[in-house]
Amino acid sequence: MWSSRIPVIQVSRTGDGLFGVSNKTRFCPLMSSFYKYTSYERKNSVRSGAGRQHMAEPVGEGKTCIMESEREEGDVKPSEEASTQLLMNDNMSKSSQSSQNSLDHHLDKEVTHSQRDRHGRFINPWPTWDFPSYATILRLFLTEKNNSNVPSREVLDKELPVLEPYFVHSSERVCGSGAGLRVTWLGHATVLVEIDGLVVLTDPIFSQRASPLQFMGPKRFRGPPCTVDQLPHVDAVLISHSHYDHLDAGSVAQLNARFGEELRWLVPLGLLDWMQKSGCENVIELDWWGENCVPGHSEITFVCTPAQHWCKRTPVDDNRALWSSWSILGPCNRFFFAGDTGYCSAFQEIGKRFGPFDLAAIPIGAYLPRGIMKSQHVDPEEAVQIHRDVKAKHSLAIHWGTFALAYEYYLEPPVRVREAMLTHGLNPEDFFTLHHGESRDINSYKVAN
Repeated sequence: MWSSRIPVIQVSRTGDGLFGVSNKTRFCPLMSSFYKYTSYERKNSVRSGAGRQHMAEPVGEGKTCIMESEREEGDVKPSEEASTQLLMNDNMSKSSQSSQNSLDHHLDKEVTHSQRDRHGRFINPWPTWDFPSYATILRLFLTEKNNSNVPSREVLDKELPVLEPYFVHSSERVCGSGAGLRVTWLGHATVLVEIDGLVVLTDPIFSQRASPLQFMGPKRFRGPPCTVDQLPHVDAVLISHSHYDHLDAGSVAQLNARFGEELRWLVPLGLLDWMQKSGCENVIELDWWGENCVPGHSEITFVCTPAQHWCKRTPVDDNRALWSSWSILGPCNRFFFAGDTGYCSAFQEIGKRFGPFDLAAIPIGAYLPRGIMKSQHVDPEEAVQIHRDVKAKHSLAIHWGTFALAYEYYLEPPVRVREAMLTHGLNPEDFFTLHHGESRDINSYKVAN
């Protein structure tokens, strides 16, 4: 088993616009080489014996060594702080194994790596990717029937109620004490996850429209259950890709205003510049299979994992940024966020290396017309296959019931998920839905002795 002991990198902006770097030592298992700190570019990566030394260069003048990591053969030991805070219960022996054969997965020849075409644009390297032509897209959208049939607000309030999240008036309950896993669905792909003392937000969108303009574009038929100001303290935000329903400029600005440089953003390759221009200072940019940690929580590892999708925000930036899923590997619990994806074999690779997961958040909606959506959005049956591939003990259904982005009946996705679970002989309660704003304890927080 491998471990990595590194000098911690604490980057802070000084008054003259340069950056200061602290050399305090922090233990961080599974740290790999593919990441970027805000205003830094990875310059080179050279082997030094059994270790790896990473050099970086500021965007401004001069060069600064921001990291030096060493890998030592031996058991991975949690930090002293983690040992006193976390209750090592029965789940820990299964969930906290340090990334099963914890090697640098970016160097693993058996995993699917990100690829670019000759123009430098990212591509999907699987045969399951077959994006239709614009003519086919136009023809299907014009000829297929739209069965979404979103009803009036009165009916929606009964069918898909929006609840006030528990933390709005009970923020002291967030993360509790000790090891635990709790999830709150905030609509679409926005999920608040409390995992082993860390609070993580995924693909935050609190705006009314998934659009660069708030007077046009897809509008929510179920509003956000809370505002950014009502959120508890958030330690990290995961972004899966650049589409407007997953990377919302208004929500990013509000989160920056609320949390500032204390909030760590983890994004796929190609999004660092956009995040910087949006005012984000604490940004980590990762390639598929790249890993990183959040300061103060080095016992929890974030892995940027593959997905099958695409990126576009302007007429000329097609696939200039990468897309991803995310795996969070804690000492007692594991969480998988599928992001936005079509089905591909990468999920078997993720399950093999990081499964089983205590909880997965998997998209189930926006899948019709199938001739348009198949490569980019899983249908409910494929969502269940991802649940099986990543070896999830429980899965939360996301990416449905918020925006009318496709032609399926708005309540159809969870019905088909349940049927697919039964078809595979699985307990349908293990792939569950939540009302907007509703929470569920997966592994309850307990007070450590």
